[in-house]
Amino acid sequence: MQLFKAFAALAALSATVSAVSYNDVADIGYATLNGGTTGGSGGPVTTVTTLSALTSAVSGTAKKIVVISGTITGAAEVRVGSNTTVIGAPSSSLVGIGLRVQQQANVIIRNVKISKVLADNGDALAVQISNNVWLDHVDVSSDKDHDKDYYDGLIDLTHGVTYTTVSNSYIHDHYKTSLLGASDENGDEDTKMTVSFSGNYWKNCGSRTPSVRFGHVHVWNNYYESNSDGVNTRVGAQVLVENSVWNGCKNTIYATSVGYAVARGNDYGNATANSAPVGTFTTAPYSYSLIAASSVKSSVVANAGQKLTFT
Repeated sequence: MQLFKAFAALAALSATVSAVSYNDVADIGYATLNGGTTGGSGGPVTTVTTLSALTSAVSGTAKKIVVISGTITGAAEVRVGSNTTVIGAPSSSLVGIGLRVQQQANVIIRNVKISKVLADNGDALAVQISNNVWLDHVDVSSDKDHDKDYYDGLIDLTHGVTYTTVSNSYIHDHYKTSLLGASDENGDEDTKMTVSFSGNYWKNCGSRTPSVRFGHVHVWNNYYESNSDGVNTRVGAQVLVENSVWNGCKNTIYATSVGYAVARGNDYGNATANSAPVGTFTTAPYSYSLIAASSVKSSVVANAGQKLTFT
């Protein structure tokens, strides 16, 4: 159900940079379905400043809110349990430390900044075999000074991830950016995948913005700047891309291995428009608002990333 209300959508995006609550629940995209995504809302709040404290605080399935304060540096992958909200305090960051949600449900990760997670330690943010996950206002990056395999993914969603939303996030300076679907042979798990991408700022990325195998993925009001690749729909994926903008990019929307896309209201800049075969995913199963393509750049750049403050 599409709500073509440009002014309402613009106001909603602007509101995201004001003070919000640790107890907020997902209010956008697939993460609102299947009972919704509440994370640790209403649970006890723990503030962490070290890797060991973070690892301990986010484990287990009890309802909880964990706040990252300051800069935590290491070489690790931290596993986040169900019914958890992870909050990045303003100016906080994880350097070399990724977060993994695996075989879990009902997780929120907001305002968290992660950089330079080495491939040996996994992705910056990895979600596998999980449902109802909201990644909002995250800032994930590495650099492009090394070989493309020096780091792994920034946001990889694989092995049947469902009811997941990535929103208002700054995804930048990286080669293999965001993979959805584990492999060409993993259709039994990944065909059920349901993921939303809204209001994200993709900049200076080499590939996978995102790359989608199988499943249904809805991309709207995203802004792409100076990327080498575009939205790649593959192996039967059904992708719906709306009111998104490309600037200085080599590709926009295309298919390999028989993926499909429905594209409307987009601004492709000087790049080639959507070349993927027309798919069947024409209507998302939730309400959402579209900003006019002419307003996407200013709104997304102003709002995406670690820009929240909390009350």
